[in-house]
Amino acid sequence: MTIFKEIVDEEFLTVSETKELLADIEAERALDEDRELPYELARAIEHANRFAVLEPEEAQQLVDDLQELEKIDEPTAYKIANLMPRNRDELRSVFAQQRYSLSGDELDEILNVIAQYA
Repeated sequence: MTIFKEIVDEEFLTVSETKELLADIEAERALDEDRELPYELARAIEHANRFAVLEPEEAQQLVDDLQELEKIDEPTAYKIANLMPRNRDELRSVFAQQRYSLSGDELDEILNVIAQYA
């Protein structure tokens, strides 16, 4: 028998926004000397610190700019903002599971938006 939990809310976050949230949790736990960081939380904080390239405001602005482009939905925009692809091949891998493929010009347009923030 399996117990399922109900999903109450779902929200996309960039790695930068996640880093900020995890820093708050880490600071809160640091105040209580008896509470240690669980392994999973420590690994999540380490990951966010390593891969957060932009400030949270910049990352959100990048997501907004990407969503203005044709063929980029919200989940894809967040994925691109988190990965910050540097070339066409890296960017194509983001779209590998989509039912459509992008032309070279469309890929270049996306890479130009990313370059403004890199």
